[in-house]
Amino acid sequence: MSLETVTEQIKQKLGHAAQINATIKFDFGDDGIVLVDTTQNPPVISHEDGEAVTTLACSTDTFLAIANGTQDPNIAFMMGKLKVKGSMGVAMKLNAILEG
Repeated sequence: MSLETVTEQIKQKLGHAAQINATIKFDFGDDGIVLVDTTQNPPVISHEDGEAVTTLACSTDTFLAIANGTQDPNIAFMMGKLKVKGSMGVAMKLNAILEG
């Protein structure tokens, strides 16, 4: 999957996520990074690396499976397919948004 495809999914899912009010980094390894600043309205999304309150690291395939509902993010986390660094509170809010 391309980083553009994943970025579009993130835009769709987090477009109305101002309630998170944090910076979130999605680290897709060699495929790239998506940095989302939900403290801005609308959220600012870039492919630049930067500081984030929470970082989610996974493959683009795992992310898209979570976003389209075929992969439970909790199971992905327990299986090591999804790694979380930083605020678990923000990660839990993301969980609800990405699954929805």
